[in-house]
Amino acid sequence: MVGGADSERFTVAVRAVDGAVVLELAGELDHDTAQPLREALDAAVTPGGRLLVDLAGLGFCDSTGLNVLLHSRLTAREAGATLELAGLRGSVSRMFRITGADGVFPLHASVAEALGPAAGPSG
Repeated sequence: MVGGADSERFTVAVRAVDGAVVLELAGELDHDTAQPLREALDAAVTPGGRLLVDLAGLGFCDSTGLNVLLHSRLTAREAGATLELAGLRGSVSRMFRITGADGVFPLHASVAEALGPAAGPSG
């Protein structure tokens, strides 16, 4: 679990699943809490790798959080890696839709869907 002074408001859990690095976000992603996500994404980008960011536990995301994800998408692309999003819902989904960011990321309803049958029932 990655956190900082605001770790009670926002957490990032990182795990490897079936060749992908899954970053599970929970809480509120904003200017004050974005640094742990930035650091986790920077550490997870590998040439040809697959990053899957699980937003299902995210209750809020502001423009800073969105910009971290957009920047990391470009960094991943430069490394020949992919950055995909899963579990967008509520106000987070709405913000992605309004800004058009939902059109630049591969989107999945859930991590289990993104990983497919190989992930098994606990995906």
